[in-house]
Amino acid sequence: MAVRPEGTPCWADAMFLDLEVAKSFYAELLGWTFGEGQEEYGNYTQAYSDGKAVAALSPQMPGMDSPAAWNLYFATPDAAATAARIREYGGTLMMEPMEVGGFGTMVSAQDPSGVFFSAWQAAAHEGFEKTGEPGAYAWVDVHTRDARKADSFFPSVFPFEVQRMDVDDVDFHLWSIGGDPVAGRQKTEEDASDGLPPFANVYFAVSDCDTAVTTAVKLGGRLLSEPMDSPFGRSATVADPQGAVFSVIDLQNTKGEMPTFS
Repeated sequence: MAVRPEGTPCWADAMFLDLEVAKSFYAELLGWTFGEGQEEYGNYTQAYSDGKAVAALSPQMPGMDSPAAWNLYFATPDAAATAARIREYGGTLMMEPMEVGGFGTMVSAQDPSGVFFSAWQAAAHEGFEKTGEPGAYAWVDVHTRDARKADSFFPSVFPFEVQRMDVDDVDFHLWSIGGDPVAGRQKTEEDASDGLPPFANVYFAVSDCDTAVTTAVKLGGRLLSEPMDSPFGRSATVADPQGAVFSVIDLQNTKGEMPTFS
């Protein structure tokens, strides 16, 4: 697998207070199986779909009290250069460039609008081995209340080509690399009732959105937004039993005309 172009989402992981509960939830919901946790890396545990690496789960580090959340990684050919741009354009480095064995080098940061994310300079670990199929990563939307700050920051740190959706009542930007859409930026209203902080909303593909929602709730998750049809697929947003928020999407169940972007 070739290393992905700079700015392309390439990996996702999450830390949990109870790793076994998380593994059980995602195994039933997304059909994941898991490798052996690596003690030298804090029991970091890779998840697989049809034998292909799709994400990772790990226990929270000692003393860490932040809520569970999915973390999205953007590909970079030079973690140090990405870290420098993060600082230059007003982001906050949560973790300086750090080599992870022979797997690669990571940087973790927060953008000026409050969104946490990471960047990954691949070595042995190149990232997702499967995308866009049930059980695998499908998409990411950066949700923020301060769109102006996010719009200034992300396309400066990564080589995103930016287009705005031509829908009057929706403030959504499409980020592309070499003409290929890779991510989106969604403005949420100040009075949004969900109470969620700014975050990168990771979408996992499923074969049936409604069945996935029913399963998530049965397993102790919470439905945050009802299943909704769109030209991109039928999707819903949920929180797992430990509070990590993500979306599920049936990419085959599309309805309506594709919006235009300019």
